[in-house]
Amino acid sequence: MPRWAKWAEFRGPHSLGRVTERAERLRVLRVIARMNVGGPALQVTGLVQAMDPDRFDHRLLTGSVGPDEADYVDLRAPGLPLTRIAGLGRSPRPLDDVRALRLLVREMRAFRPHIVHTHTAKAGVLGRLAAKAAGVPALVHTFHGHLLHGYFSPPVTRAVIQTERTLARGTDRLVSVGAHVRDDLLAAGIGRPAQYTVVAPGIALPPMPSRADARTRLGLPADAVVVVFVARLTAIKRPERYVEIARRLQSRHPTAVFAVVGEGDRLADLQQDAPANVRFLGWRGDVEVVYAASDLVVLTSDNEGMPVSLIEAALCGVPAVATDVGSVSEVVLDGRSGWLCMPDVDALTAAVDRALGSRSLQAFGDAARAHATASFGRARLVADTESLYEQLAAEKGL
Repeated sequence: MPRWAKWAEFRGPHSLGRVTERAERLRVLRVIARMNVGGPALQVTGLVQAMDPDRFDHRLLTGSVGPDEADYVDLRAPGLPLTRIAGLGRSPRPLDDVRALRLLVREMRAFRPHIVHTHTAKAGVLGRLAAKAAGVPALVHTFHGHLLHGYFSPPVTRAVIQTERTLARGTDRLVSVGAHVRDDLLAAGIGRPAQYTVVAPGIALPPMPSRADARTRLGLPADAVVVVFVARLTAIKRPERYVEIARRLQSRHPTAVFAVVGEGDRLADLQQDAPANVRFLGWRGDVEVVYAASDLVVLTSDNEGMPVSLIEAALCGVPAVATDVGSVSEVVLDGRSGWLCMPDVDALTAAVDRALGSRSLQAFGDAARAHATASFGRARLVADTESLYEQLAAEKGL
């Protein structure tokens, strides 16, 4: 039996006296700013659904998605148990942030977690501050990527780095989704090497339909070559590069269709500028259908953590052309399961052209599936995370 499974005395925030109970499960409170479609929401969902309920009492706190975002819970995980915290959204707003901080402290004092685990930048700040105020014994924060490149002006970036350095000093474990992400954070002076644990994403997808069925569902031609881009249509993802690739390759690959799966603040501009070979499919909860219909996936971002869209594509046997940023190279094996290049539209166009002309596209897809299956399964994610919690509990004598 773990050391934390013992008799303990607690004084609850509303109790009139001492309450004695048996802490047979490790209580974990997970905090994420919002459950928009993307890697963090997918990982959090997997942990909430699959962690051992006999060993862990697990709660999830989250804010609301923005008006230009899709809700992952609505699309892909209806019924996921969670508590909404007002003000805990994406954008920093002083009054909302203070309100969210108070609500987080209240929830923590009521639940009395052994561990608070935060995800995403804003939740990492407010969640860790609330945990300190509530006297939570152990803190964990996951970096699903970072905000060091491409998001803010230099002064704001410096402020973000200083904030993360300060918070790291009071955090017991820092989790990064990839080794490259960890190394970037360490180079910025955020945390110490001993604090870090690399826990790659873990994904489970529903069974794929046939290619013909998938293309019928999506309204795509049965005999076309289908290229797909799956992402929020926002600046850091550089979706305009993808549209430009489609324009440049229109005459060289006249049967190719370039599908866009996602929405965001750049959608209207992209639709206005797109050539005839681009199709906009909106947000899709059934990504296995999208990838079953696809021959190639393209990622054009300036910055990434560990891109879940590429992992999902690889699990479905779809090779990738992607920018070599963040931990992308840990998903796409250059020259084996896809092609990596600089974040430049000329380089990306050449790589997509090469991929579409390759006779080895199926072999690349097979290699992608084999690598993703071995490295990014949900069972491995859950086991790694449970082990992390139990090690931390033992160290803290919980």
